Amino acid sequence: MSKPPLFRRAQLPAFLAFLLLAVNLRPAITAVGPLVGSIQETTGLSGTALGMLTSLPLLAFAAFSPLAGFARRLGLERTAACAMLMLLAGVLLRSAGPTAALYAGTLVLAAGIAVGNVLAPSFIKRDYAAHVGTLTTLYAMVLALSAAAGTGLAVPLERVLPGGWRGALAAWALPAAAAAILWARAFLRPRAPEPPADPVAANTSLWRSPLAWCVTAFMGLQSICFYVPVGWFPRVIQDAGYDPAVAGLMITAFQLVSLVASATMPRLLAARPDQRALAVFASLVILTGVLGLMLHPAWALLWVSLAGLGSGLSFPLALAFIGLRTTDHRQAASLSLMSQSIGYLLAAAGPLLFGLAHDLSGGWTAPLAGLAASTVVLAVVGYRAGQARTISGAGG
Repeated sequence: MSKPPLFRRAQLPAFLAFLLLAVNLRPAITAVGPLVGSIQETTGLSGTALGMLTSLPLLAFAAFSPLAGFARRLGLERTAACAMLMLLAGVLLRSAGPTAALYAGTLVLAAGIAVGNVLAPSFIKRDYAAHVGTLTTLYAMVLALSAAAGTGLAVPLERVLPGGWRGALAAWALPAAAAAILWARAFLRPRAPEPPADPVAANTSLWRSPLAWCVTAFMGLQSICFYVPVGWFPRVIQDAGYDPAVAGLMITAFQLVSLVASATMPRLLAARPDQRALAVFASLVILTGVLGLMLHPAWALLWVSLAGLGSGLSFPLALAFIGLRTTDHRQAASLSLMSQSIGYLLAAAGPLLFGLAHDLSGGWTAPLAGLAASTVVLAVVGYRAGQARTISGAGG
């Protein structure tokens, strides 16, 4: 039996709204990194204060993800509109002027992004249930491309827009406003009736489900395997004797390989309903890259590229698990909330613990060994999360 089409012409506005939601979930954050020097120069903030500014969004993702629970009362579309309005308000507040606004705006925009993060898998499960793998991969790739755009356009925008770094950060209010307008159409229409809930899914507690915890652990551990390399591998590579510019290019290679790997996921997910082999393979590829960097850093480009390959496979897989392991979009929303709130809390702790292990040991062997151990656990929970069944099924 052939699959239904991805969407019909009448559904094009909703599809574009979904894509625009994805476009807005990363660049307002990734634009900050290249502008840190300018921000410090004009505000006089310390390195510690600036470090908090860059890590605050991850902590906010964990803290504010439960706000997505309002979707049960408002509906998914109206909640998405509120999320985009929060993002818009936060972007504008962050560029308002005072230093306090810089942090307050970051919190507000991160709250909007946190809600959007949780809602996206619910839309995929509800509206594109026959194409979960394809839509999840498209979503992951849009996240990656928009994140790269936020980083790459930051300095050019700073140079051409009035206000310097404030203007560059405020520029991301434009796509946020466009998304808010598209999603705000939901407030002008009567709320569509929700399909009846699956009775088994409604009575299944995710917090008591081993399968739900495996999906959650996979989400958190694969996040660590992305944020630690992006944040710390440049320093590891430099200490191995490489020029800082070369180290930076290697991390760019990590992200490019990750993006290319993500593009292969629709075909891989469609090949079979069971993803255990794929989850274990992605984990072991990351493990190979981490161990290689620890034992033979002279081949750093190879090891970093392997880590990027595994990371590029594991991120869309983690998102796909939310739709593939749930029965309906309500359960998908609950699992998305559980996995992303706890997952981003782990992601925020990962770089901190990696740096702490370096400070305590005086070298990179201990922190890299700890990261390698995390990839082994990633393989174990990925094997369990990849089984072709749903949380409402027996033993879920």
